Amino acid sequence: MKTLKTLLIPFFLLLVLVSNAQEMQEGFTYLETGQYAQAETFFNTILKDYPENKTARLCYGRAVGLNGDAQKANTIFTNLLEDYPNDFEVKLNYGESLLWSHKFSEAKTYYNSLVTESPESFPALLGYANTLSNLKEYDKALIYVNNALVVSPENPNAMVSKKYIYLGYAYQNQQAQNYGEAETLLTKNLELFGEDKETLMNLANLYLITNELDYANAVYSRIAKNPSNTLEALNGLALVSHLKGKEKKALELSTKAFTGITSNTSEIVSQQTTERYTQALIWNKKYKQAERVIDTLIFEQPNENWVLALRATLNVYKSNFKKSLKDYNRILANDSTSFDGNLGKANALKALGYYDEAYASAENTLSFYDNQKDAVNFITNLNTSFTPALDSRAAYTFDNGNNKAYSFHTNVWFPLSTKLKILGNYNYRNTNNTITNNKANSNDISLGLSYQLLNNITFNGTTGLTSAKAETADYTQLLTDLSFHIKPLKLQTLDIGYKREIQSFNADLLDREIVQNNFYGNYNLSTNFNLGWFTQYMFTSQNDGNKRNLLFTSLYYNLLAKPSLKVGLNYQYITFADQVPTIYFSPESFQAGEVFLNLIKDENTTKPNEWFYELTAATGVQYIEDGERQSTYRIQAKLGYKFSERSMLNVFGTRSNIASATAAGFTFTEIGLRFNWRLFDGPLFRD
Repeated sequence: MKTLKTLLIPFFLLLVLVSNAQEMQEGFTYLETGQYAQAETFFNTILKDYPENKTARLCYGRAVGLNGDAQKANTIFTNLLEDYPNDFEVKLNYGESLLWSHKFSEAKTYYNSLVTESPESFPALLGYANTLSNLKEYDKALIYVNNALVVSPENPNAMVSKKYIYLGYAYQNQQAQNYGEAETLLTKNLELFGEDKETLMNLANLYLITNELDYANAVYSRIAKNPSNTLEALNGLALVSHLKGKEKKALELSTKAFTGITSNTSEIVSQQTTERYTQALIWNKKYKQAERVIDTLIFEQPNENWVLALRATLNVYKSNFKKSLKDYNRILANDSTSFDGNLGKANALKALGYYDEAYASAENTLSFYDNQKDAVNFITNLNTSFTPALDSRAAYTFDNGNNKAYSFHTNVWFPLSTKLKILGNYNYRNTNNTITNNKANSNDISLGLSYQLLNNITFNGTTGLTSAKAETADYTQLLTDLSFHIKPLKLQTLDIGYKREIQSFNADLLDREIVQNNFYGNYNLSTNFNLGWFTQYMFTSQNDGNKRNLLFTSLYYNLLAKPSLKVGLNYQYITFADQVPTIYFSPESFQAGEVFLNLIKDENTTKPNEWFYELTAATGVQYIEDGERQSTYRIQAKLGYKFSERSMLNVFGTRSNIASATAAGFTFTEIGLRFNWRLFDGPLFRD
């Protein structure tokens, strides 16, 4: 009888286990199919009847953790581990709960002990790889995920982990600007996973960052081969076109994507496509259309950050910087870590003249997005504005009145803060006339400062001396240049100033010691529809008793942005109170009009090891008093090379027969060489 009882006990235990397993099959199915809420409810019910059932406790813990309550799951597995300290399955689940709880450092130590205890355990190896990946220790993570794949070749979970380890490792290298290594890792991922969309998108983004736009275009074209990825590919291709300066193409592509949105399009892709389409409208200055799209989005989603960012971008392009700043602040109120909010705010603050605050906002961006290229470039460009620099030029001038001159000019500015700069300049001019053999030279030196009084008002002032040596006189005179640079309203600038100088164009004028007191105002108006207007008025009082009035106005239209191409009309009107034509050009009235074309590749936006240039060609007519109409021409050009972020060199030249172009009214030519050098790597007042 005792022997029979001994045999029956295991038999009944087996029946109970089989029965329990059959009862829990429904819960297993919930876990396997991702129905974690149902699984949590199911196993909770089981535990009410069988509170000590290990399998039910394990499954309940997993259901709780996978359903989002990582801390509770961790507590469940901690209790299980106390009850079953040597159970490896319990240990594995406890380790996984550490990952759910984002306790990655603790998980690293724990998984290290598990793989030491069982080097061939696939779950332990994969868990350790995932832990290291979360800690961004991608090189080690690759070792352990590969070890897991040795144990279980082509295991889908391990392959997914390996894919994301490669993606994370590539991004880490991208952030460290190890672009070649990042490209290699992404290429390896494509070898393993074919035309994987996530990998291709990361590769395209890498090429955008490195400005390899043709490569980025090719990758987006690869993505487009899969019909399910068409909209995302078109969004990328539109961005590439924008970066190439092909705005119309960008709008064409984004319009195609936007009209391709259907009810089957995912919410995230629909949002990205709407966003790119609106941006393309803004890039093409179709502000009314963009505003209509944004107004609809604001009505439907009044506090969504991506919608607020679009409205802020529109206002930046329209120079409504105060409005854009309000939206960026709203974005940051929603999410203080927002990239668009922080860097967008920095750009708006810079445009408004709040430079210290712009620095702070850009640095805040980097506190969330370490080494992010756009934020780094923003700070670099801002630093350039406040880096001590020297600009020197040497020129040779001659005219059809047999005057020749050699000149050298140097300007230095030395910022002490974002508001205060020390200014200095030195000019030397040696001039002679080959007919009269008159010779003269002058040396000018001035010191001063520039101070930002308000965010939209800057005072500039220099004072100094000029020392001249001429045929009949040697003298020293005071030089002064005082002005206020004002931004009264958006798209407008106003300069009001006074300048005291010496007429030094030729030897005869230097010899006569003619002092000019110039009172002037410059006004420039830009628009959002490519039209611009510049006007200058100057009243001059001279120590020889003569007085001059000068009016110059220019109406121009921007045809292209990159390179800048504009055409326009110039008009100038000059009167002198006294006419002394034997001494200098001083008609009772002078009028000139011209049509001009101006082509510029701006040196400030040119990258190192690239050329920059400018060409202006103009033709028109002039009237001197009651004389007959005379044809005029003007050609100005420069060609330069940017050696680095700190230095550039260019040649320049001018030829003109406009009578007002020189003090003597002659046709003249000037050729020269200019060198610009930033004295330090950055501002001295910043670490």
